Order: sequence, then C-alpha cells, then structure tokens
Amino acid sequence: QVQLVESGGGLVQPGGSLRLSCAASGSTSSLAVMAWYRRIPGKQREVVATIKTGGRTSYADSVSGRFTISRDDAKNMVYLQMNSLKPEDTAVYYCHAIGITNIYWGQGTQVTVSS
Repeated sequence: QVQLVESGGGLVQPGGSLRLSCAASGSTSSLAVMAWYRRIPGKQREVVATIKTGGRTSYADSVSGRFTISRDDAKNMVYLQMNSLKPEDTAVYYCHAIGITNIYWGQGTQVTVSS
C-alpha cells in the first residue's frame, strides 16, 4: 500500500512560482506513472502533468512551458515546479500514482494565485 502526501501549496502573486512536493510512503520505483491533477472550483478534476518510470513526461496544454514535473525514486518523491503562475491556476492540486494493481491519491494541497 502506498500513501501520498502533498505539500508546498499556498498563496502566490500572478507571475510567481511554487514547487509542490509529493512524498510517497512506499517505493515510487514500483509506480509506473505518477502525476499531478488539479480541481479548479466549479470544474472536474483534470490532469496537469504525468511522469513515467524512466522520466517520460506529458503536460496539459494550459501549463506546458510553465510547469515541470519530476520524480526522485531514491527519495520516493515527485515534484511539480510551477512558474509564471496565473489566477486560473488556482485549484486544489492532487498527487496521483498508478501501481501494479492499484491507484493512489493524495489529500490535495491548495494553490491560490491572486494579487
């Protein structure tokens, strides 16, 4: 069983940066795909970025070029570096992982972009 705990959310001004972290209680090397999702108020949860074992990444069009996902399997961590933040990036951000037989979600961390 894997537990995911996010941290790093908060309030930031437009154009600012934040780095979200996701700590896994088990080994992330067994997790084929790790991802960040977000839920914008009034909308369905959407995928933001994914990273596969080996480092292949993909991004939503809305964040491509501004966000970077990375993973450190030695530390069982996944990160989301968010730059040039916009008010429309305001959301609860969730860490997500796909294992061999299960999927896992973190509890979420709030990111608010506002002046």
